[in-house]
Amino acid sequence: MTAPAAPRIDSLEMAVAEENAVALGIPVDALMENAGRAVAEEAARRLSAPPSRVGILVGMGNNGGDAMAAGYYLSQWGYQAEAWLVRPATEIRSRASRRCFERIERRGMIHLRLPRPEELANLTMLIDGLLGTGQTGPLRPPYREAVALAKASGAPILSIDVPTGISSPDGLRPRWTVALTALKESMVPENSGEIIVRDIGIPADAWLRTGPGEFYFLPRSRVVQEAGRSARVIVIGGGPYAGAPALAALAALRSGAERATVLTPGSAALAVQSFSPNLVVRAFGTDRFRPADVPAILEFIRTAPPRAIVMGMGAGRDPETVAALTAVLAHLRATTPFVVDADALGALPSPNARTTGEPGPGLIGTPNAGEYRRYFSGPSDAALSERLEHARRAALDRRIVLLVKGDPDILTDGDRTFQNYHHHPSATVSGVGDVLGGVLGSLLAQGISPLHATRLASYWVGEAGIRAAAREGLGLVATDVIEEVPHALVGGLSRIDRAA
Repeated sequence: MTAPAAPRIDSLEMAVAEENAVALGIPVDALMENAGRAVAEEAARRLSAPPSRVGILVGMGNNGGDAMAAGYYLSQWGYQAEAWLVRPATEIRSRASRRCFERIERRGMIHLRLPRPEELANLTMLIDGLLGTGQTGPLRPPYREAVALAKASGAPILSIDVPTGISSPDGLRPRWTVALTALKESMVPENSGEIIVRDIGIPADAWLRTGPGEFYFLPRSRVVQEAGRSARVIVIGGGPYAGAPALAALAALRSGAERATVLTPGSAALAVQSFSPNLVVRAFGTDRFRPADVPAILEFIRTAPPRAIVMGMGAGRDPETVAALTAVLAHLRATTPFVVDADALGALPSPNARTTGEPGPGLIGTPNAGEYRRYFSGPSDAALSERLEHARRAALDRRIVLLVKGDPDILTDGDRTFQNYHHHPSATVSGVGDVLGGVLGSLLAQGISPLHATRLASYWVGEAGIRAAAREGLGLVATDVIEEVPHALVGGLSRIDRAA
């Protein structure tokens, strides 16, 4: 793979893929060992014969672990490898990195401090393992001082994965960068030197299938943690059926929404409210939505604008209802993210009515297999490859994100396509699709992009269904899945916290 033709990925996607690789049976230790050996091989190709002297600057994350693994291999091959850990060893973040540290510590190869200028003199190469794909902002001590020492040494520098300080004018500008798995964002020869892409053993399915790594998409910034929940969701549905919008709203609350308000026809309002005192319910019209109800619905939404709207559950397929939901979508999609499900799928823009300009903050359609055939002319008995391509074209033509529920779920924005196999057969019971729609609305309201939201929601609800099935078996119902949503979240976040 050559640098110009290789795709670029960001640090978030890399973290997701690595965690999904672990879930597929590839240990973190193996990935780090593969990375270290790949770096050592590329370094050896550019070094004179042993015993050339090689310096290694080591940070606290997995990038530092890769560097220490590379140092071990170089020493095995006869090079004089010497490493400097720029912060206390107690701050090493992962177990895999600690294993690499202990291995070279036993060989007397590592100093627990910044290097002295004279120690970096006469090196044949300096390997940069300070900061990896997660680096942001300006360089801070002691990394800033380590970079200054590296520059002053005059030694040719090889960076691991991403040069330290790639986005900073004071960052390293190495002669070579060994990019692990793929090129990373912002990497060009001007800031990374000669770029060599090396595979480290992440399987293809880690990129194409959802997994526990999708929980990295959930925002967990200090602002969110300190300010609390602020995402407000509106669910527009009900009329002929009252349970569906209630399930969606409860799922939105269980997945992080601060408030879930259900807009429903008057005939269903009391029934929806009876599901839970946690729901806010507003009635519009009589037995079903009609175009005459649209001005009042829009006025209500404008007085307290939500962060996302979930629409269609239980609304029915009456032509007047579809016309009303179409009007709501047309008025608000430019400013508000939407999840469109069930009976509202008929309100989605057709392939021949593509809008001009920006498509808005996001529009997700969530048909099941029957709805996909009805509204998207989907193939009924086609091979998976044909179904994937059909969904990709449908999403591209309509400028939407599609989550086609099935086995597997197909998730696509027309550019990238993913599959979700993580669910239990018992969780195909009626109402679980409404739960999925509510979780999607919550994630959109929390600021997650539509494609990331579909990937996380499909895996998350699948995990909740698996947990519920372990308790309820074939007696599982949709409310059981809702109750497991927060427990599945705790488990998912605990897993990625252990990996960090």
